[in-house]
Amino acid sequence: MNKLFEKDLFRYYGKEGEPFLKKVFRPLEIKYLSVFRKANQCRFLPVKLFYMLRLMRLSNKTQIQIPARTSIGEGFYIGHLGRVIIHPDAKLGKNVNVGTGVTIGMENRGKRKGTPIIGNNCWIGTNAVIVGKVTIGSDVLIAPLTYVNFDVPDHSLVMGNPGEIIPRENATEDYICNCV
Repeated sequence: MNKLFEKDLFRYYGKEGEPFLKKVFRPLEIKYLSVFRKANQCRFLPVKLFYMLRLMRLSNKTQIQIPARTSIGEGFYIGHLGRVIIHPDAKLGKNVNVGTGVTIGMENRGKRKGTPIIGNNCWIGTNAVIVGKVTIGSDVLIAPLTYVNFDVPDHSLVMGNPGEIIPRENATEDYICNCV
């Protein structure tokens, strides 16, 4: 089994591991994550194409749109089944949580033309939007319904529209469990 996917599963189930019934009736967001990791890591073209086709099929079923070439660190966690859109050029660090309705996208013009880079141990709340060539630091909590198109330093909480940065040590404490 893929080592990255094992670390993703650890984020969901901790030391106890995946329960037998959950393996048999695996939630769709975890199925998507499994196929994403296989498509992302596979280098043999015919097998990669097979996984990419499965990923497209699961994307239609789950409304999760994370292309196979997206760079996502270990311990990725999708909070609930539902619409999640991540641009293929975005870069996400380790132990990143995303909620339903999250969009991580590109700005097409201006000084922030490009895609986000998100650090380690970030929690991104439901319906948050992160766009443009911005850097989100490590240990950052982005509250639900927040629009972010600016850089965010480490150890911060961001909330509102327009987003307001509130410095806070251990911003994601008790939000991110089972870190890898």
